Formats: sequence, structure tokens, C-alpha cells
Amino acid sequence: MPVLVMKFGGTSVATLDRIKRAAKRVGVEVAKGYDVIVIVSAMSGKTNELVGWVNETSPMYDAREYDAVVSSGENVTAGLMALTLQEMDVPARSWQGWQVPVKTTSSHSAARIEEIPTENIMGRFEQGMRVAVVAGFQGVSPEGRITTLGRGGSDTTAVAFAAAFGAERCDIYTDVDGVYTTDPRICEKARKLDRIAFEEMLELASLGAKVLQTRSVELAMRYKVRLRVLSSFEEQSDEAGTLVCDEDEIMESNVVAGVAHSRDEAKMTLLSVADRPGIAATIFTALSEANVNVDMIVQNISEEGRTDMTFSCPTDQVARADKALAAAKADGVLNFSELVADTNVCKVSVVGIGMRSHTGVAAKMFRVLSNEAINIKVITTSEIKISVLIDRKYMELAVQALHDAFELDKAG
Repeated sequence: MPVLVMKFGGTSVATLDRIKRAAKRVGVEVAKGYDVIVIVSAMSGKTNELVGWVNETSPMYDAREYDAVVSSGENVTAGLMALTLQEMDVPARSWQGWQVPVKTTSSHSAARIEEIPTENIMGRFEQGMRVAVVAGFQGVSPEGRITTLGRGGSDTTAVAFAAAFGAERCDIYTDVDGVYTTDPRICEKARKLDRIAFEEMLELASLGAKVLQTRSVELAMRYKVRLRVLSSFEEQSDEAGTLVCDEDEIMESNVVAGVAHSRDEAKMTLLSVADRPGIAATIFTALSEANVNVDMIVQNISEEGRTDMTFSCPTDQVARADKALAAAKADGVLNFSELVADTNVCKVSVVGIGMRSHTGVAAKMFRVLSNEAINIKVITTSEIKISVLIDRKYMELAVQALHDAFELDKAG
């Protein structure tokens, strides 16, 4: 029988009633003739509770025990979902990561999936099991220890299973009914997209859209896994939600697919840096070793052998960046006069595969912001996106103005 992967996030399984509702959706797909692999998250709020218990018990915790505790939330949901399906007379069994096994690296709390052998689950399908309920977010290390994949890891688990089992599709059930042209909470004209290309979704996810985890989209794009994002709380049709698919499956679309934003950004500038070969490598090696996620980078024109270097990073990493660069200066490997941090900025981006073949998107974006008297602090571009850093107080205005200017409320 064809295989379908269905993933239910924390809000979709937050209560026993919601687990029953999710189980009914699974039952519908089983009735259509699918063997179903269900990937479940922990019930809403449980992971945070478990993390809190670990931190309270042992602030300098052993990462292996952290994973043992935090992964238990998904185990509970998987068991409850399997029991619920059994009560509906659907042959189902729960699976923890080590039972599949989901083979991962040994990087506890941030493991990466290396292999998912299909023999165990496929063997049970052949024996009459119709649903395998798998605990998401977890796997097993080469040493035989439980590992977790990091926040949002259940999305990655779902896509990895879809790739391994050659699933017809991977349905991601969440608390939104699809991917929108921008955040509907900011722009009431935001429109749900019927389809979006992998590359566009990857950019939107990395630029602040919270619908899908970036790693899961990367995996889906690499293995051509068709993703569908749906709401757990609305009646579904075969055309419901948003299909994330290959560019070839999209006939025509707007030049710009969406406007993304990231509120918690900081702009950091190293003033009067010695302008010599290797200086950028020195700066960003120090930041990388301190686990600072750098995004936008701009180097000013050199004057008298000195230059300024600007980069952006999440606001909660400013102190870490400051400490790393100060240490590099103290060690004598880096010379600069001052590090200036602006923590009152945000990032706003326009994304669209149509930008490859259309000119004037940047000019239009900058003109729109100018008309709203919004000053641009930093600009970066790629083939399908343009991002700017602006003052945070203008974020909602910028998103709304760009959404209107590119007429994203209208289908392409």
C-alpha cells in the first residue's frame, strides 16, 4: 500500500480530545488505503516543563540525561495516539526513536539524522499494522543513547521518514491552515498560498516565518518530499492547506511570494578595524566558535588602512558576540576601536522565485520604504530574496506597505 506521513504538532495533540480529533484524521487516510506513519510532538507546553525540571535539578546538566528527560514528552503522546487509534479499531502501534531505529549523530540536544532503516516498520505493515505512531524529535546515537534533534525537530523527523519510506506526501498538521503571504496577525490582507516552492519556503523559514522548521524544508528540498501544511482544527478537503513542492509543479506565481520579518535582530558594528587580508576570517571565526548566528554582513570602504565591519545577529546573542570579539582583541588577533550594538532593529524581507526573471523588485521595495520615511540600515540580497534591516518600530508598517505594493493579496 502507498505510505503517507502525517505529523501533528504540540497544539494539535495538546489534550485527549485533540488527540482523538487527530486520530480521526488518521483514520480517514487509512480508509483511503494508505499505510500511515504518524509523527507526534509532545503535548503543548510539556517540553518546556521538562526542560524547566532539568534546569532546576542540574543547571550544568549532562546533555545525555537532558535528552533522556526531554524526549519523554513525545513518548507519552505516541502511546496515547496509538491507544486512541486502537479504540477506533485501527491497527496501530507506538514506536520510540530507538525502536525504529532513527540513527543520529552523538550531538545531544542538537543531533542530526543519519539513517532511518525501514525494515522494522515495513515488516509490521506487511503483518497487518496500518499505523505506526512514531515519537518525533528523537533518535538513538551510535553509543545507544537517546538523542534529541533540537527545537522543531519533529518536523525534521516527519520529512526524514517521508524520504526514507518514499511516502506519497508528508502532511504537517499545525495551528495554522497553511503558509501565508505574510503574518496574518500583522497584515489582515495576508493570503493563504495554495502552493509554494521549496526554495521560497526555505527562505521564508530562515527569515522568520514560523510555520516550518528550516532543517525540515532543507531535507524536503533535497529529497523532493512534497509537504502539505494544514490546520488540525478545520475541516479538510483534498485541496486544503499549502503544498510545498518543486518549482516545476507551480505553473504561474507572483514575482514575490511573501514578506517575512524577524523582530529580534541586532546590528553590530566593529569600528576602525585593521583592513588586511584575513581580517574577516578572524572576526567571523571568533563569532562562529562562540555559536553566534551571523546573517547580514557589510564592510565599508577602507580609509587609511582601516575599515568598519557591520553584521546582524539575534538579540539574545549580542552579549556572546561582544565577549568573543573582546577576547579576540585582548589576545591580539583582532584590532578595532569600538563595538557598537543597535538592538532596536528588525529584518524585513521579500522572497520569490519570480525575482530570477524579473527586474525592478529591489527598486520597488526601496521606493516603498522611502515613501513611508523608513530608513534602511543594511541590505543583503540573494537570487530570490532581498532583506533589509530597519528600526524595529517601523516593522509592521514596512510589512503592510510591501504586501500592498507587491499586491500579494491577489493570486498570481
